[in-house]
Amino acid sequence: MHDRLQQAIARIDAYNAQDPRGEELLYSQRMTAWLDKLEPEASEALQIAARAQHIGRWTSPRENYPMDRAGYKRWRTELAEFHARTTAEILREVGYDDETIARVESLLKKKGLKTDPECQTLEDTICLVFLEHEFADFAEKHPEEKLIFILQRTWLKMSERGHQAALGLELPPDLAALVGKALAE
Repeated sequence: MHDRLQQAIARIDAYNAQDPRGEELLYSQRMTAWLDKLEPEASEALQIAARAQHIGRWTSPRENYPMDRAGYKRWRTELAEFHARTTAEILREVGYDDETIARVESLLKKKGLKTDPECQTLEDTICLVFLEHEFADFAEKHPEEKLIFILQRTWLKMSERGHQAALGLELPPDLAALVGKALAE
């Protein structure tokens, strides 16, 4: 079992290493690091889903979709399908059974958010990686009102465990103030 998991992770990493910007491999490693903090005994399916969360994301740039809410939702939905399909192919190649593959696909499509503990752990992991590693760059490109809105939506997606982990992040003072403002409204 352990060898098969390592093979799956290695193939996911090799796929993400093709990213011309070099971002997706680092993102997947950060996902694994946060998952290990939140759920050290995570199932194989959850470990794989965390590692494959953005597999091949660079192949479908956001700019290829209308820059409105509907375009964003379509982009995200199509990406989730792509991530699930691509990961399923890798898992079949390394010998995973249909049940495990279906579970990973379900997690990547975020079926059961707020009701499925593993799906919720994956969402918390995603949100924590965003807050710790991506929020600063994101904040530079958007007005405060939008940042507050995004923070509030992010917070709603998270569990209490995710909230506690987020509150423990050492954010720069300006970003910590934005989080405080978003939570106060």
